[in-house]
Amino acid sequence: MSYVPLIIQLVSGAVGGNVLGAAVKNLNLGTTGNTIAGLIGGGLGGQILASLVGGGTAAGASGGLDMGAILASIGGGAAGGGLATAAGAYLKMMFAKPT
Repeated sequence: MSYVPLIIQLVSGAVGGNVLGAAVKNLNLGTTGNTIAGLIGGGLGGQILASLVGGGTAAGASGGLDMGAILASIGGGAAGGGLATAAGAYLKMMFAKPT
């Protein structure tokens, strides 16, 4: 089992979470919060996308890492990281005490 697709998904998830936090100030959890949420979302989103598109593995049926698998890992990780960051920020806003 190759851990390279998972590492790509985690890194792109962290980047996606921080990009979303920087772009939309209402969804910013801070650098640490964006990174943690992005890592979690990137790992989960990348694995879900890989299982849907790649037949169960991010590397595909051949066992190798081709450009399509790398791009799917980056896309799934970034989208999952952004989604997890947005969900975390939304939950934070819902549970915050009104001022």
